[in-house]
Amino acid sequence: MTEREPSVINTLLVANRGEIACRVFRTCAELGIGTVAVHSDPDADALHTRTADVSVRLPGAAPADTYLRGELIVKAALAAGADAVHPGYGFLSENAGFARAVTDAGLTWIGPPPAAVEAMASKTRAKELMAKAGVPLLAPVDPAAATEADLPLLLKAAAGGGGRGMRVVRQLAHLEEELAAASAEARSAFGDGEVFAEPYVERGRHIEVQVLADAHGAVWALGTRDCSLQRRHQKVIEEAPAPALTDAQRHTLHDAATAAARAVGYVGAGTVEFLVDEGGRAYFLEMNTRLQVEHPVTEAVFGIDLVALQIRVAEGRALPPTPPDAHGHAVEARLYAEDPAHDWQPQTGVLHALDVPTGPGLRLDTGFVSGDTVGVHYDPLLAKVVAHAPTRAEAVRALAHALARTRVHGPVTNRDLLVRSLRHLDFRAARHDTGFYGRHLDALTAPPPGEALAAVAAALADAAARGDRFGGAWRNVPSQPQTKTYNGHEVRYRRERDGGYRVEGVERVVSVTPHEVVLETGGVRRRHRVRTYAHTGRGGSAPVRTVYVDTPAGCHALTPAPRFPDPAARTAPGSLLAPMPGTVVRVAEGLAEGDRVTAGQPLLWLEAMKMEHRVTAPASGTLTALHAAPGRQVEVGALLAVVTDTSAQEDQEA
Repeated sequence: MTEREPSVINTLLVANRGEIACRVFRTCAELGIGTVAVHSDPDADALHTRTADVSVRLPGAAPADTYLRGELIVKAALAAGADAVHPGYGFLSENAGFARAVTDAGLTWIGPPPAAVEAMASKTRAKELMAKAGVPLLAPVDPAAATEADLPLLLKAAAGGGGRGMRVVRQLAHLEEELAAASAEARSAFGDGEVFAEPYVERGRHIEVQVLADAHGAVWALGTRDCSLQRRHQKVIEEAPAPALTDAQRHTLHDAATAAARAVGYVGAGTVEFLVDEGGRAYFLEMNTRLQVEHPVTEAVFGIDLVALQIRVAEGRALPPTPPDAHGHAVEARLYAEDPAHDWQPQTGVLHALDVPTGPGLRLDTGFVSGDTVGVHYDPLLAKVVAHAPTRAEAVRALAHALARTRVHGPVTNRDLLVRSLRHLDFRAARHDTGFYGRHLDALTAPPPGEALAAVAAALADAAARGDRFGGAWRNVPSQPQTKTYNGHEVRYRRERDGGYRVEGVERVVSVTPHEVVLETGGVRRRHRVRTYAHTGRGGSAPVRTVYVDTPAGCHALTPAPRFPDPAARTAPGSLLAPMPGTVVRVAEGLAEGDRVTAGQPLLWLEAMKMEHRVTAPASGTLTALHAAPGRQVEVGALLAVVTDTSAQEDQEA
């Protein structure tokens, strides 16, 4: 291996956005390295753009026009005077051509050699290489020759990860359709539509090994991580070290990961991923030639900064012969702007408040602050919250406690799901696997208890705010109770002589301010924190108010019922509305107005936040209107189609 003189990086460009760009910039600031951000037009005022020393615009909005344009990023680095490029994760982070373009421009590439990226960038070629190295694999399946005996199948994008371009196929009749969807999604996210198939292991565990290698022959295997809690094949909760593994299994995984890194002459940080079945057998899945989203749990356990070590290795410096010792346990939860109860639909809008507790043993990595807007073009990850403690039980408890006290107001998020997942008996006992959400999602997404009391708190906080505004006068004449309705809960209350409140159905109102209401029921006092925000309604209609009531049991988003409902807000029966803002990418083949459709039948596909979302018929009947065409951009609530129930008329005609 040819050695070179150590170099010094003075200014670094991050070829990425959001949380990972902010994460890299934080280490650069600690090391005294200048920073350059690149940004699309929607990200012109994003946190990573504001954080960097200088920023360079990538004209456009779609990833294909901006963050996937390697030539524009190299040009930006040269124009801004950067001498190194860090790719982050996603986008071009595993693109060998981009890595070569960076080095050909005389810039330092913070990553493995392009040849190693190329060897592992295609998962199909990586599996061939690992087979030659003796690493156990799941046998690939030719989709064109698949039979019932091969089901279920997992379709995967050859050129990327993060769950994009992945589909589980359980019926042969759906294979062709899911292949097309996976290929389209992969092409949009990575610029490469190649997809392959392999057997889907129903109750496997997703275990990975963090590796770090230098140009002097040292290869570190930095323990294991368990990333089994996943939705849509994207990780939600990760931890280090992976629980419920024997010492023999850990040694096997470490040896296989080290062999994989040495087989391709790896230099830098990377991750080797495995699937461990119920019998404890491990199979190679892929090698990610980049930093992983979940790298903070490894940093916490080993007491290291992987980004700083990446930079050190890229400068040509040597790692110590052996890695540091591991201490304690770390757990990470990904806070997403999405609705788990409704097919994990991504959410957009103004993030009115993002307040996550931090302190000893707690870490927050985010690309957003209060007041930022969550857009439609990119991944809906808001933040990563990490807890580190001496034991797994303590780390899990601390993370659940921090998330339960997190205030996040604006788009719907998975916060309550994360808290319930961490407190679930199967997770606490390390009995979880990749099918966890498939089995427990309904229970984990049930509305938090106490919405009726939250409505009372909202009504009283509003009354207190209005009283403060108008002087809080009390009338000596008996009056009818005041009435307010939130999410269908009618609240009836009176103002007392002493300035307090009496509420029908509530034992005692302890205290009321515009932002906090304490109620007592059954001898138990409960504190409700209340915040109200006005925002634009669907389609740019008149402003509406949303009241967020935070309690230890969860957050309630309440909408006050208007005194005079807007007739224009009513929707005709059978209307199919866009569940999210996005772009229509496909309409079902041959679909036309006048066709008979059945409830749940796929009609069209929307692309939002780099994922494809299938939109189905809301009921059985006749498609009497179709307002969607490929390429059309729609806002949430836009009318896509109308399905009219014509069964009664048809029966009469028959």
